Amino acid sequence: MMESQSERPRRAWSRRDLLKGSALGAAALALYAGEIERHWLEHRQISIPIAGLRSQFHGFRLAQISDIHLENWTEPFFLRHAVDQVNRMQPDAVMLTGDFITTSEGGNRFPAEAMETCASILSGLRCRIRYGILGNHDAQVAPQAVVQALAAHGIPVLRNQSVPIERDGARFWLAGIDDMLSGRPNLEKTIPPSIRNLPQEPILLLGHEPDPAVIIARHPAAANVRLMLSGHTHGGQVRLPFVGALTLPPKGKLFPQGLYTVGQMHLYVNRGLGTVGVPFRFDCPPEITEITLLSAPAL
Repeated sequence: MMESQSERPRRAWSRRDLLKGSALGAAALALYAGEIERHWLEHRQISIPIAGLRSQFHGFRLAQISDIHLENWTEPFFLRHAVDQVNRMQPDAVMLTGDFITTSEGGNRFPAEAMETCASILSGLRCRIRYGILGNHDAQVAPQAVVQALAAHGIPVLRNQSVPIERDGARFWLAGIDDMLSGRPNLEKTIPPSIRNLPQEPILLLGHEPDPAVIIARHPAAANVRLMLSGHTHGGQVRLPFVGALTLPPKGKLFPQGLYTVGQMHLYVNRGLGTVGVPFRFDCPPEITEITLLSAPAL
């Protein structure tokens, strides 16, 4: 009598089978994290009420790009893709919140060619109002070279400076503080007395690292800062279920990603475009953020 298919004994998995399966699983995960999710650009849209913002700015749209890290792992084609995405949004302003390049492992080499490529690609942003700040990688080795490269391509960099953003007789202030890890940040200079505590002229602050928001929110100079835009954390870059981010950088541990309220100030932390250390992202895709400002009564 022939043995039926269902009665045949099943072959037990050997240790070699388990090792092969684990290796294939690891390879598939590396392929996904390194090629698919790392290039899976998320366009995130949020609206934020800004106390004291005049009605002329109701609906004013900002696009935020952060942590490009060209060309450590971020390829020029991916940055061009991000620029194209921003141009399709047709924002009123573009904010670039630092780490345009990646310094060498020892921190002693400035990737000048990568910075020139980065600035050249960013010059394709079709938006009249566009500003940047330095990140810790930019400030670590050659901050002036980064500033000059961006300025030469029509992108001013704010280093402890403020500028007015004006529309139909109304304005708010855009302030950019120098990098808080590797630069020379000065909040008193960034927000001078002449622009403080103006009820209908709120301040939007660009600061690469998010955790200093706790100190900034309590500082008298920043009493009228209603929104702070940061990057730096990459959202953790690799996040595991029930664990979260495997690692977060200094000054980026309290606020890994997304929207927070710190005192009377909103804080938004962008996950960035690039990666550092390893070319992987898992449960943490790169993003560009579209932020719509809504006018709200002054506090």
